[in-house]
Amino acid sequence: MLLLDRRRLGLGLLALAPALSHARTARAAGRVVTVASLFGPDAPETRIWLRIREQVNARLPGQFDIRIVQNAALGGEKEVAEGVRLGSVQGGIATMSILSTWLPEAQILDAPFVFRDGAHVRRVLDGPLGEEFRGKFARQGFVVPAYINYGARQLLAKEPITLPTQLSGKRIRAIQSPLHTELWRAYGANPTPIPITDTYNALKSGVVDMMDLTKGPYVGFKLNEVVPYLIETGHIWAAGAVYFSPVFWRTLKPEQQAVLSEVVAEAALYFDQLVVASEADAVRIALAAGGHHIVPQDLEAWRQGARPVWASLAPKVGGLARIEALAAA
Repeated sequence: MLLLDRRRLGLGLLALAPALSHARTARAAGRVVTVASLFGPDAPETRIWLRIREQVNARLPGQFDIRIVQNAALGGEKEVAEGVRLGSVQGGIATMSILSTWLPEAQILDAPFVFRDGAHVRRVLDGPLGEEFRGKFARQGFVVPAYINYGARQLLAKEPITLPTQLSGKRIRAIQSPLHTELWRAYGANPTPIPITDTYNALKSGVVDMMDLTKGPYVGFKLNEVVPYLIETGHIWAAGAVYFSPVFWRTLKPEQQAVLSEVVAEAALYFDQLVVASEADAVRIALAAGGHHIVPQDLEAWRQGARPVWASLAPKVGGLARIEALAAA
């Protein structure tokens, strides 16, 4: 009987071996951290998370298992942000246009013709305003270790547009944002909100005549086929943030928080470099396919046309003087 019991015990332990091995592997892999990307493995939005995972594994080996869910499988920017606030998702990245849903003051970063170039954007994000917003985002359910820059939005059209007066009466696809709608109306255009996935067909069929977008996705969405003129207006710079759930962040040790913050800050600069490179590639591909790259005449006229938007935005972001100070930073 004792021999039989020992045999049974041995068989039982043998059966448990795979489960015990899996448990040891899970412990070795570290704590699961689910983060979201709207795009595939080659996009900056995914590559930044790959960089973060690589550096976290190097500096905190075995402590975290960062799982990157790609291709918007967890939803769009807004859905991911809501999941992060609830704690069902641990991290994400998003534009300020989306995050301003929870922090309206952040719309100041979307003010048209405020930023001169990418260096200007970075100075502001790394300066007092960025630090102020970091504290305010924390109170809204977002821990923001670092900001990113998606690049400037440019005008994309079927014909060469060099002066803002040429927009009068034109139908333009606009994102679902009151600020963007107001900007195009200020130039006399007729903005129409259309999801990005439907934009190609809307342009091809003539539902709209033009749109605006950052350079990187221009070729990715094959929009150069239907709006071959890329007009370098640089009217709105698309700042964004890498953020984490406070539910997750509060459970980390101080040294883990410090390392993650440092890694994300470095990865944010890497992201900016990836965007610049992807923009250069997009323009090169578009030109090779017969597209046109135009620098518009009289950018000051474009800036002056956007001034009414500054005035209407001012009460939401701390006053007109604050927008003007940002532009002069």
